[in-house]
Amino acid sequence: MIAEDHEVRNLGVVNALTELQIQHFDFVNYCDDALQKIKTTAATVESYDLLITDLSFDKDHILQKINSGQQLIEEVKKIQPNLKVIAFSIEKKPKIIDDLFKIHKINGFVSKGRNDGKDLRSTIKKVFSGETVIPQEILNSIRNTSFEFTEYDVTLIELLAKGWKQGDIEKHFKENKITPDSKSAIEKRLNDLRYELGAKNNIELVVMCKDIGII
Repeated sequence: MIAEDHEVRNLGVVNALTELQIQHFDFVNYCDDALQKIKTTAATVESYDLLITDLSFDKDHILQKINSGQQLIEEVKKIQPNLKVIAFSIEKKPKIIDDLFKIHKINGFVSKGRNDGKDLRSTIKKVFSGETVIPQEILNSIRNTSFEFTEYDVTLIELLAKGWKQGDIEKHFKENKITPDSKSAIEKRLNDLRYELGAKNNIELVVMCKDIGII
């Protein structure tokens, strides 16, 4: 099953499958359609062996319940837990890609680009031989940002990104019972985060967190 909303890119995936002599496949432009087809065939001999999905889908006049590849993968896994999944996307943020493996338990990731046909064919072969395929550049990025961000950290950085002052953040934390909420504790945590990422100031910290997909 191929879930991709751009027809030209769909053709590239189809070409890759054809070169691998995979004859039976379906492709859809909407996540809802992909989920419905997988639901229909899950308990039959016609069940799918592999889902190849994009992560982002453009909205149009047709209302959809599922609007992202992550949501599709989550729903599909409830129906067919052992279905192999490859994400095929332009996504570059290490945290988002890392979460696909850690949270959504995908089997492979292929970056859309110049050699994506070759990479897709290789990834499909490896996935069906039992391997988990993470691009080396993503592995390197994950290793360089191995620091574990807590929900507290993410909230703190998101508020900074919105332009909130530390005094406003302190007030917000106290009102919403987010702890630790003292000004000194907030300053200390920001110091720790800047140190871990090598950021010179809070502005650079926010930019780096956006780049790696923390916020």
